[in-house]
Amino acid sequence: MSRIALVALVVADYDEAVRFYTGALGFRLAEDTPRPDGSRWVVVEPGPAAGGTALLLARAKDEPQRARIGDQTGGRVGFFLHTDDFARDHARMTAAGVTFLEQPRHEPYGTVAVFQDLYGNRWDLLQPTTPTKDTDA
Repeated sequence: MSRIALVALVVADYDEAVRFYTGALGFRLAEDTPRPDGSRWVVVEPGPAAGGTALLLARAKDEPQRARIGDQTGGRVGFFLHTDDFARDHARMTAAGVTFLEQPRHEPYGTVAVFQDLYGNRWDLLQPTTPTKDTDA
């Protein structure tokens, strides 16, 4: 069986990104390992246990990478955070200062609202109508 284990997300600063993802979004810090070149291997995961796709928080190393911070997908939603309780997570995230770009809406596929991370990347917070095996976010 194959699966996507990590997705790299280009960030400006490791510590501010860790604070946002673990604090505002409730992710778990799975790994934070210094590397010999001064960089770090920083992995955050949604939910309390490992098993789903995780984010590798990759600090931008040069100007072309810095230019992509917050715009990795050209302004479209590029990340999808599934939840089993939309109202709970929407309220928690809003209280933590997460910026939602729209009011929650009900679609045939579930309840959804677009939010942005600390750099402006667009995400969907989504409670699917039909539970899926990866709705442990």
